[in-house]
Amino acid sequence: MIKITIYLDIIFFENLIMNSIILYATSIILKLKPKFFRILISSVIGSIYSIILYITEMKIYSSIISKIILSIIMTYVAFNPQNVKKMWKQILIFYLTSFVFGGVALYLIYFLKPQDILMKNGMYVGENILKIILLGGIVAFVVIKISLKIIKTKISSKDMYCNIKIKLNEKEVETTAMLDTGNLVKEPITNTPVIIVESSLLYEMLPKEILNNLEEVLSGNLSNIPEEIQEKYISKMRCIPFKSLGKENGMLLGIRADEIEVIKEDENKIIKNAIIGIYDKSLTKRGEYRALVGIDL
Repeated sequence: MIKITIYLDIIFFENLIMNSIILYATSIILKLKPKFFRILISSVIGSIYSIILYITEMKIYSSIISKIILSIIMTYVAFNPQNVKKMWKQILIFYLTSFVFGGVALYLIYFLKPQDILMKNGMYVGENILKIILLGGIVAFVVIKISLKIIKTKISSKDMYCNIKIKLNEKEVETTAMLDTGNLVKEPITNTPVIIVESSLLYEMLPKEILNNLEEVLSGNLSNIPEEIQEKYISKMRCIPFKSLGKENGMLLGIRADEIEVIKEDENKIIKNAIIGIYDKSLTKRGEYRALVGIDL
């Protein structure tokens, strides 16, 4: 029988490296700027838990609830999510990364068959486990990057476009829109999603006095707008804040449409009282699309 001496400081160091690799990979997948100090503190917390799990026989520390709580704490410390939705997204990616990492590490242990590795309380320990961790981290990271690249290439250009019909003032115009996952613009009062449309598309539906003076209207200067047009459209106008389209903090003039129909393959979706965000430039140089539709629509 082979006797193996296990040092707690080695276990701590091994888990510190493993947690750091997983957290760093998670931050890259989430497109977050990893903060070394936060990732280090989070990794230390996970390593301390590993030591407790190794030296104690109490089932409470190895329960699913304890591990979920640990994941929440580690994710919160590492990434400081701004809301609950972001936190759960980060926890999900953290788990997925951990599963890939764990699967690769288990395969390497099975493939290499090191004789000085044993399991206790669900943890692998031994002299060569650090080599497995480092090699597993590299392989897992490569697997994740390749998988993400394959997934992105599977999304064809056809899936990114749809046709929309805009109905306003008993007039209708149809155009091609791009499905934009980054379009999270919403009308701030009613939280209604906004469809961004090029102003040149709307000249048959809206008065040119409005479309030619978007900046003035947004600033409250209506001197170039005849009173009859103001009376008809002022109640439909909205000020839409946004952080896209090349601006960090900008404003769009929004108009409440009578109806917008989103046409995607054989499925049509009709949106009543939708908001149109009027963009005074071209969305694309080649004119492939003239509107942006958020994925939630």
